[in-house]
Amino acid sequence: MANQIPEITLNDGLTLPAVGFGTYKLNGAAGVNALVSAIDTGYRLIDSAFNYENEGAVGEAVRRSSVPREQLRITSKLPGRHHTYREALTTIQESLFRAGLDYFDLYLIHWPNPSKDLYVEAWQALVDAKKWGLIRSIGVSNFLPEHLERIIQETGVTPSINQVELHPYFAQEEQRAWHKEHGIVTESWSPLGRANRLLEDGTITKIAKAHQKSVPQIILRWHIQLGALPLPKSSSPQRQLDNLSVFDFTLSDEEMQAISGLSRPDGRTFGQDPATYEEF
Repeated sequence: MANQIPEITLNDGLTLPAVGFGTYKLNGAAGVNALVSAIDTGYRLIDSAFNYENEGAVGEAVRRSSVPREQLRITSKLPGRHHTYREALTTIQESLFRAGLDYFDLYLIHWPNPSKDLYVEAWQALVDAKKWGLIRSIGVSNFLPEHLERIIQETGVTPSINQVELHPYFAQEEQRAWHKEHGIVTESWSPLGRANRLLEDGTITKIAKAHQKSVPQIILRWHIQLGALPLPKSSSPQRQLDNLSVFDFTLSDEEMQAISGLSRPDGRTFGQDPATYEEF
């Protein structure tokens, strides 16, 4: 399965598979088992975060997996409480110690926390950590264009990725267009929606029946055709496989427009607006 997944090349040359695996709330032994299952199923991009408190589980799954480390792409994220330069560097090192890894393939600033105004300092720490070989590629998460413009202008380094909330109820058209113009890949967190009834939507259900696919498969295919990189999560081996099995069909322009037409300005599932939301 892994060799059937197309690859995306980031602006710094690192390649990522077109679908990754989310790990939020996958912790402990059960989390390790779900992660090993995902890798065995064919996932090669694993998304974690310091605040998920599962970097250790991710590292253990990497060691238990039969897939060589160099074939995997492991991500973690810097929490808001450690945005000062020195704390950011220490946290990156701590993340690696927790995971038992020598490097991360991708490391992101989890939220900009603009009221604290330290995200440029945090970004400079990621820039330096990449120079020192701790990270292969650096990016951000939940950054608005105004935040992206500032870190690019003040450091001269453009993120490779911006991971944002993205699903049919919140399609982020302007944000995605800004990313594309600046060579930044859009990653989708909560790609299937969480607690927003997306999986029961009549428009998507109708399209799923027409393709003889599941509703999640239709939604993930929509992400891929938008040019976004979705990060679905599941502990079920069958659903893990289903979420990767989205490269044998294509949605029509009309179907894409119908799904995108479900988007609304207040579509954020939990109202976490990066302009004001604070993550610690």
